[in-house]
Amino acid sequence: MTKVVYNAPDASGHFGTFGGKFIPETLIKNASDLEKEYLKAKEDPEFQTTLAGLLRDYVGRPTPLYHARGLSEKLGGASIWLKREDLCHTGAHKINNALGQVLLAKRMGKKRVIAETGAGQHGVATATVCALFDLECIVYMGEEDIRRQAPNVARMKLLGATVRPVTSGTRTLKDATSEAIRDWMNNPEETFYIVGSVIGMHPYPMMVRDFQAIIGRETRRQSIEQMGRLPDVVVACVGGGSNAIGMFFDLLPDARTIELIGVEAAGEGLQGRHAASLTKGDIGVLHGAMMKLLQDEFGQVQEAHSISAGLDYPGVGPEHCYLQRLGLVTYTSATDREAIEALDTLAKTEGIICALESAHAMHYALMRAPMMPKESIIVVNLSGRGDKDMATIMQELKL
Repeated sequence: MTKVVYNAPDASGHFGTFGGKFIPETLIKNASDLEKEYLKAKEDPEFQTTLAGLLRDYVGRPTPLYHARGLSEKLGGASIWLKREDLCHTGAHKINNALGQVLLAKRMGKKRVIAETGAGQHGVATATVCALFDLECIVYMGEEDIRRQAPNVARMKLLGATVRPVTSGTRTLKDATSEAIRDWMNNPEETFYIVGSVIGMHPYPMMVRDFQAIIGRETRRQSIEQMGRLPDVVVACVGGGSNAIGMFFDLLPDARTIELIGVEAAGEGLQGRHAASLTKGDIGVLHGAMMKLLQDEFGQVQEAHSISAGLDYPGVGPEHCYLQRLGLVTYTSATDREAIEALDTLAKTEGIICALESAHAMHYALMRAPMMPKESIIVVNLSGRGDKDMATIMQELKL
């Protein structure tokens, strides 16, 4: 089988018709300066060596690729392996990108860092790296997410960050992102905006992908070392899409032989409230990029819903839209109830409590494994741990 040749984005930041820079004039210089500095840093051995050292010694990489033997035996069929991003410092994959971007902020002489967060994991990661490098940190977070993710709010404050509640709109990730962009527009010279997912204006989708691509690089190497070959199916949850693109990117050359599966949040069901932009969305522009969005017939962005705050976003990264169009990745969805049941099964079988985001990917693996031959292999990107979700888990499972 021939390898897939994949080169995106183009020089203007487009993934096919998706992506780009749909931004006000006041942000053009910021985005252009960031792109130029990132492209230089990408080729700078000193920058890459510093980042690699921090990922190893501070984050704890490489994260394990773990064979879930008990779960595999219980289900029958394919073997399930877990890429343990939940074991990263701060408890999720978000720290990979936050470290890369904070090094850029230092390189550019910025003293003030802002970020948006939904589930709080990106906010915690940003607060963590700002504490490490002694930078002022302001995190925008919707009031609804502050209510749902109180432990992460406390962690951010303990790390020295200022958490600014967002009371507009749905009071979730979309609105927190809008407020962060407004802050950046009003304070363009001294502020560095650390975007947490593969969304927003160019160069963010490309840059965040590159910082997260270490997940797939490690998975490729570990699969060959531990299994003797690449997996048959690789699964990741998709909200904005950073953990999924991080897992998929290095595996795209083999997308004709490996099934790459992204799992969106179907919420209460695809006919009700959900956050499945790739499954049910239409093309539009949000936060500076063209992507698939949940919107009404008048083009107004609709409210997204998921039991998981990290998947509760009405759009999806432009590269995922492009990969769907090319047919290189298949996108499906899991409901709130299916995610909770998958989380419960994993906890009771393997002693691992994953994040509600990751539980959407786990549901697909639990459903698919019994249908496959025993010699088959499924890898699930376990993007985060479930400490932050315990209040919701306790309520749903009546613990």
